[in-house]
Amino acid sequence: MQKLLLLGDEAIAQGALDAGLSGVYAYPGTPSTEITEYIQHSQQAIDGHVHRNWSANEKTAMEAATGMSYAGKRALVCMKHVGMNVAADSFMNIAITGANGGLVILAADDPSMHSSQNEQDSRFYAKFAFVPIFEPSNQQEAYDMIRTAFDLSEEFHIPVLMRVTTRLAHSRSGVLLKEKRKQNDIILPTNPKQYILLPAIAKKQYGELLEKQPKLIAAAEKSIYNRYCEGEDKSMGIIASGIAYNYLMENYPDRKCPYPVLKISQYPLPIALIEKMANECQSIMVIEEGYPFIEEQLRGLLNRGTLVKGRMDGTLPRMGELNPNVVAVALGKPDTCGEPIPEIVASRPPALCVGCPHVDSYNALNEAMATHGKGKVFADIGCYTLGALPPYNAIYACVDMGASITLAKGAADAGLTPTVAVIGDSTFCHSGMTSLLDCIIEQTPITVMILDNSTTGMTGGQESHAVGRLESICLGLGVEKEHIRIIKPLKNQHQTNVQIIKDELEYKGVSVIIPTRECIQTLNRRMKAQKKAK
Repeated sequence: MQKLLLLGDEAIAQGALDAGLSGVYAYPGTPSTEITEYIQHSQQAIDGHVHRNWSANEKTAMEAATGMSYAGKRALVCMKHVGMNVAADSFMNIAITGANGGLVILAADDPSMHSSQNEQDSRFYAKFAFVPIFEPSNQQEAYDMIRTAFDLSEEFHIPVLMRVTTRLAHSRSGVLLKEKRKQNDIILPTNPKQYILLPAIAKKQYGELLEKQPKLIAAAEKSIYNRYCEGEDKSMGIIASGIAYNYLMENYPDRKCPYPVLKISQYPLPIALIEKMANECQSIMVIEEGYPFIEEQLRGLLNRGTLVKGRMDGTLPRMGELNPNVVAVALGKPDTCGEPIPEIVASRPPALCVGCPHVDSYNALNEAMATHGKGKVFADIGCYTLGALPPYNAIYACVDMGASITLAKGAADAGLTPTVAVIGDSTFCHSGMTSLLDCIIEQTPITVMILDNSTTGMTGGQESHAVGRLESICLGLGVEKEHIRIIKPLKNQHQTNVQIIKDELEYKGVSVIIPTRECIQTLNRRMKAQKKAK
C-alpha cells in the first residue's frame, strides 16, 4: 500500500476521496481550508469529476452537500468552528431529515484562537443535534475515520460530525493509504417525505432520530477508535479524547501509562466503558481539547460521587490549547515548559503586507473621517481587520462575518453619524448582502466600503464569488447608481479618493464605495506564473 506524508487536513481529504467522495462543499476558514484545496488539486478528484468549488458561505455549503446526499452520493462539508454557527440552521434540521448518501460535516476547531475570534467546541453542536462524532487522535486515524464516518452515515441514515483541532489539522505524519472505493450511483431516498419538514413529518423523523441513539451508543462501545487500556494504579483513571490522547502518551515514552486509560474518538460516549473505569478507579481525570465536553457529561452519567478532575476543577486550564507539558503538570510530573521569553524579544503582531491595497484605502478613509471623530468605523472578518492596529487605528469593531454593515446600521439607527462599514469582497458575498439590503429598505444613512482585492485573502487567496460582480449586486439590491463609487486605492489617487469618501459621508442614505485593486500576494503569484510560462 502507498504511504504519504500528509497534514491532518490532507489525510481527511485523501481519505474522503478514497471513500468514494462525490462532492466537497466549503467556505475557506483556517484550520480547515487545506482539505478543500487538496481535493481541488487532486488528479483523483479531477478524473472522478468530484465537485470541489467554493461555496458562498458555510450555510450554502451545508445545504448543497445535503442535496448531494439526497441524490445518494457521498458529500463532505468543511468549515472552521465559527462556520458551524453560520450553518447551524441547516445542520440542526438535517439531523432530523437524516442522510441518504453518506454526509460528513468536518468542523475544525481553533483552541487558543490562533486565527479566530473565539474558542468554541463543535462537539456541543453534534450533541445538541443528536448526531455521532468522530475525533481523530492522529493523521492515520483521520484518514481511516472519514471512511468509517461515511459508512456509519449510510448505515444509520444520519449526518456525522468529524471534529479536529488546529494542531492535528496542520501537523504532518505518515499515512498508509487503503483501497479506493468507487462513488455511489444516484439513488433517491426510499422515504419520499424524508426531507419535508412539515411539523407532522418532522415529529415522526425526530422520534426516529431519538430511537437511533441507543444503537449509536452501541456502535461507539464496539468502535475500534474507543480503546480501554488497563493500568496497575487504580487510584486514578484517565479519559483522553482526540489529539489529547497523544499529549498524554508523550509523557510516557514507552507508551505504558500506570493508570487505566480510556481513549475516546467516537461518540456518543461509550457509557459501558466509562462505567468500567468508574467501578475500578478512585477518581477520573478527563483530558480533552476544547470545552469540558466529556467532563460535564461524566458528572451526570456517573451520579455516584466519583471524583472527576479536568478543566472544570482547575486540574487542567479552562482556556487555550493543551500540550504535553500542561498534561504532565496535571499528572504531577515536573513542569518542563522551559525559560520564559526574554523581554528583549519583541512581539511581532501581524501586519498588512507591503503593497496591500487596504493600506491606501485606510489612509484615505482616515483622512476623510478626521473631522468626524473616532469610533464610527465598523469592520469585518478578513485581512483588513488589521486596520485596527497601528499605524492605522482605523476601525473600532470586528465581531463576525458580515456584521460590519449591520453594526453600522444599528449605530446609525441610534443616531451616530456618520457611520462607515468596511467589509471585504468575499465576506460581502458570504453574509454582507443581506445586511446591505436591510439598510437599503430603510434608507439608513450609512457608507459601506467594500474592499475589493479580488480574492479571499486572509485564508491564502482562494477564489472570491465577488470578482466582477460587486457593482451589479449592489445595483440589484437597490443602491442608487450615482452612489456606487469605484475607486482605485493607490497613492497617486489619494486626494481624489479622500474627496469621494467625504462626499458620500454627507449623503443621507446608503452609499457604497468599492476600492478595487488586486491583492499583492495573488498578483505576485500570478506574475511569477506568467513569467515561468514564458
